[in-house]
Amino acid sequence: MNLTRYIALAFLLVLLVSTAVVAGVEEDLASARALFEANLGAIRQRDREAYLACYLESEHLVRSGPTGIELGFEGLAAASGNGWPDRFEAQDLRLTPIRPGLVYGSYRYRVRYGDREAAGLSERLFLETDEGWRIAVTTAFPAPPGTPPPPRALVGATLIDGTGAEPVTAAVVLMRDGRIECAGSVAQCPIPAGVESVDFRGSWITPGIVDAHVHFSQTGWADGRPDSLDVRDRYPYEAVQAGLRSQPERYYRSYLCSGVTAVFDVGGYPWTWDLREQAENNSEAPHLAVSGPLLSTLDFWLNLPGEAQIIYLADEEAARRGVGYLAAQGADAVKLWFIAVDIDQREQMDAAVLAAGEEARRLGLPLIVHATGLREAKVALRAGAQLLVHSVWDQPVDQELIDLALDHGAIYCPTLTVGSGYVRMFEGAVTGAPPVVDDPHGCVDKETLGKVAETVELGAIAEAEGMTATSVAAGATRTAQRDRIAAQNLDRLHQAGVTIAMGTDAGNPLTLHGPSIYAEMEAMQAAGLTPSEVLVAATRGGATAMGRQDDLGTIEAGKIADLVILEADPTTDIANMRQLRYVVRAGVLRSVDELRPSD
Repeated sequence: MNLTRYIALAFLLVLLVSTAVVAGVEEDLASARALFEANLGAIRQRDREAYLACYLESEHLVRSGPTGIELGFEGLAAASGNGWPDRFEAQDLRLTPIRPGLVYGSYRYRVRYGDREAAGLSERLFLETDEGWRIAVTTAFPAPPGTPPPPRALVGATLIDGTGAEPVTAAVVLMRDGRIECAGSVAQCPIPAGVESVDFRGSWITPGIVDAHVHFSQTGWADGRPDSLDVRDRYPYEAVQAGLRSQPERYYRSYLCSGVTAVFDVGGYPWTWDLREQAENNSEAPHLAVSGPLLSTLDFWLNLPGEAQIIYLADEEAARRGVGYLAAQGADAVKLWFIAVDIDQREQMDAAVLAAGEEARRLGLPLIVHATGLREAKVALRAGAQLLVHSVWDQPVDQELIDLALDHGAIYCPTLTVGSGYVRMFEGAVTGAPPVVDDPHGCVDKETLGKVAETVELGAIAEAEGMTATSVAAGATRTAQRDRIAAQNLDRLHQAGVTIAMGTDAGNPLTLHGPSIYAEMEAMQAAGLTPSEVLVAATRGGATAMGRQDDLGTIEAGKIADLVILEADPTTDIANMRQLRYVVRAGVLRSVDELRPSD
């Protein structure tokens, strides 16, 4: 045999062996994948027999997790069939050959048992046996808090990115490490190999909603504001606050369930500062910015013996000390409750407000001002207010206020519907008719709903506080007139180019955490804003008000993947935001059904 022929035959032999090896590897991977998918499918179907059929029926079967190793098929069989998850999601399936007849696999899981969710990594070792392929090793390890979800692409929906740009049909939103990697057309955002796609054709994708005015120190009913109806005999205020502090998760859920992925708490007890870190890396909670205790021109009584949520601005020095306290505690802003005072106190209070603004600028804190009177709003803007919360509702705004707002780059957060919540509670107490709860997706927790239902039992309390059907009707008329002025002022300020942020003042009576956004957005549309303008105010505008515009509020590359998926077009009618079906928080996709509070 000559050398050339020998080399050719040797090369052919190597090629045949390599081809056989590759073919063997591919067969192993295909067999392991089929078993992997059957195993996960059995979990989804809660099929105990199919599930157990996937495992090595041996005393050497290995199961491992955070508590250590357990051996044997019998233990697995005894534990199977009980405790199936209510929801099970498996993503990022990966397989790699170890040797012929042995394949390693892993996937990222997310499971839910009632209100409790867990996510992490699960592994499998697939072994070829005489009876076929079986799982010889199985593990599950929870992910540390803040671990980003696997990459995912949402495809086919119409994209409304929150910037005010034209919608993109048949779009792709590619998410990786909890952020948006690409958002746009199929040509702009090709989907990398191995990234799971979810088909949302016929849907609309918008940024998650931002509520720029909430209060976690309030419940949405009278017990959180006993200055409205004093129910402290039923619900001691100290106990109410202790419950709010220990259970913020009920409101986290109601916000996400309503499509709200970020909120600005603009006034409450010092414990609200702690919610920020708790929520930021928790995909089951909205992002939070928190101002903490309010500075107030009114020496108001709604505090606790050991801690205050309201700091009285007795004079300029008190204003400076109050701002210094907030800065030292790491507040995200200074909130000032600028309540109109007697004429003989106006100059003193104006000076205190201006001093607070000066000190906030010196310490680098944004100034937020509650100013519902035209005069107070102008003083607030001269003090440097960057965010005016609540509408000017005592009289029409004038050009001077518009110029001040534009010159200072101030944001206007109108809260058009909060007053009607008080009216509805008072009407329910006086008439005995239960207030209607506007909660289209059933997001509000049962404790809150139970208290709202108790409104009809408050007739004696209302009577003791001087309320009658006549006085409540008169109050409703005054509120309606005030709301008309507020709506007209919103329209004029918006037309003049002032930046608008949507906020509800959630936590006040019957302005419930979460679903109150729908009525508020609809009131903004009725005031004259187009649906698209309302949506920008409820996304980009709110993120800007929070100081989070660099990573929230729009669907753009690099920003946190906070999205909502709708079944109707919100640019034709903002009421279509009620057609919510899915919420994405930091790249984790959940259905509204999953986000509802469990029974």
